[in-house]
Amino acid sequence: MTAIPLIIGLVLSVTVAVGYVLVLIGMRQEDRRMRLGDIPPSRAAGLARRVTGCHVRG
Repeated sequence: MTAIPLIIGLVLSVTVAVGYVLVLIGMRQEDRRMRLGDIPPSRAAGLARRVTGCHVRG
């Protein structure tokens, strides 16, 4: 019974870490362009725009 909370915590921490890395990759791709276009250059960049609130509305 004590292993279940540990497994849940491990799965959640891995999920958060993967999401954090994806946002960092997307921010790095946007940083190279130095401007926001209508369409993000990749899915990671689109995720970074949504998480940080910097997405462009048309």
